[in-house]
Amino acid sequence: MAEILTAAEMRGLENEAMEWGAVTGLELMERAGQGVVAAVFEQWPDLARGAHRAVVLCGPGNNGGDGFVVARQLAGRGWDVQTCLLGDGARLPRDARANHDLWAKTEAVAPVAPGCVTGEVDLLVDALFGTGLTRPVAVGLEALIAGGSRVAHRVAVDIPSGVCADSGRVLGEALAADLTVSFQTAKCGHHLAEGPALCGALRVVDIGLAEGVARLDPRPARLTCAEAAPLRKRRGHKFSYGHALVLTGGAGRTGAARLAARGALRVGAGLVTLGVPPNAQMEVAQQITALMLRRVPAAEALAELLEDARITALCLGPGLGLDARAAGLVRTALAAHRPTVLDADACTLIGRDRALFAALHEGCVLTPHGGEFARLFPDLAAELEAPPERGPAYSKLDATRAAARRAGCVVLFKGADTVIAGPDGVARVNPPQEATAWLATAGSGDVLAGIITGLLARGLPPAEAASVGACLHAEAARQFGPGLIAEDLPEILPAVFRSLGV
Repeated sequence: MAEILTAAEMRGLENEAMEWGAVTGLELMERAGQGVVAAVFEQWPDLARGAHRAVVLCGPGNNGGDGFVVARQLAGRGWDVQTCLLGDGARLPRDARANHDLWAKTEAVAPVAPGCVTGEVDLLVDALFGTGLTRPVAVGLEALIAGGSRVAHRVAVDIPSGVCADSGRVLGEALAADLTVSFQTAKCGHHLAEGPALCGALRVVDIGLAEGVARLDPRPARLTCAEAAPLRKRRGHKFSYGHALVLTGGAGRTGAARLAARGALRVGAGLVTLGVPPNAQMEVAQQITALMLRRVPAAEALAELLEDARITALCLGPGLGLDARAAGLVRTALAAHRPTVLDADACTLIGRDRALFAALHEGCVLTPHGGEFARLFPDLAAELEAPPERGPAYSKLDATRAAARRAGCVVLFKGADTVIAGPDGVARVNPPQEATAWLATAGSGDVLAGIITGLLARGLPPAEAASVGACLHAEAARQFGPGLIAEDLPEILPAVFRSLGV
């Protein structure tokens, strides 16, 4: 899994390397600037041929120093380069000032001001704020480009100016990029909230700090990934791969649970049973083949069913309802202390009842969307929605970690940017992709709940099941593409497995 760092973690990494004498600040800045230029030429090969015109916007911190290195590198290739600086060159940090002064010996440095980017510009380099931004910008960023000017390509150094590197939220105003070049690792803000849409393509340049990343403790957040090994089946029989039980609601509300059950079966659970109330029994029986059915009128019947120790995972929530029967089923399921996915209506019930919340245990996976998260954790949701005024914006990663600590179980906070965290603070992010926009369709979350349940039934730990499930869910959408509906997701999983080498 690829690590993604906060701004503070990245600063600590750089400072540690410099304190140990492994590298100087000037060397890091030089590597960063060279990496930006190399990434630009890789992204747009036509710019590597011939002379072009660039405008480099440099900010008052080390990001601005990176910008002056980029300017020097491009000028050395025969480009016409204009630099603009926000602030006073004499007040730049030491290493940034050195690069500013080196450039200013031979070339003019104009002030950053409205309309300072004029004419035909082949490449606009945004090195204004980077990851150091902690409060809303006071500069009209888009107003820097004069009316009638044409900017062919935009590259952001580390992160587009105006985007919080920790949360991906816009601090006042942001300058969108076609390409963002980050250093050593991606940052959390590249993959959260508005960050992905504003970053454009993302490239990460190695600046020689990989050993420091490996030593970070506590471990930083990572991107989700799915590997073949835990998904393969070896010798055994159906009970070797677990028995998942999915509880349904009443007649006319069973579709969501059937979607979840199909997802659990397709991901490799050996058996999947739908537990249905009497009034939905015929409805479900007419719709299933490989899935099994058990009559579960109320909590007492569920308790009796759970006397079978071969049932290795439960799923409650999709289409379950909010009545007394549903609350009783959730209460009984939690008391059984089996690996359990709690989605949709189950999240709402738990949010309403402190006793149910208190019954959550480390084998649970909560899978709320934004509205359900607000019912479960209203204070965290309010902080997440509050406009950032001072300091870095509160992030979805912050909120999910806090929620998992409070609940004492894994929380998977759904959305275009899905974040998974355990009560130990270990977190993973499943970033948005263009294709995953097709997951915004009724029932796709129910399938995700089923996939995670199937993985739990097979024996994956809750955090791993949630992470791998989110990754498989997204990859299914990517492989299917436009026109995806929830019913398609389980059926594309075999192709996803083949692509992974399962």
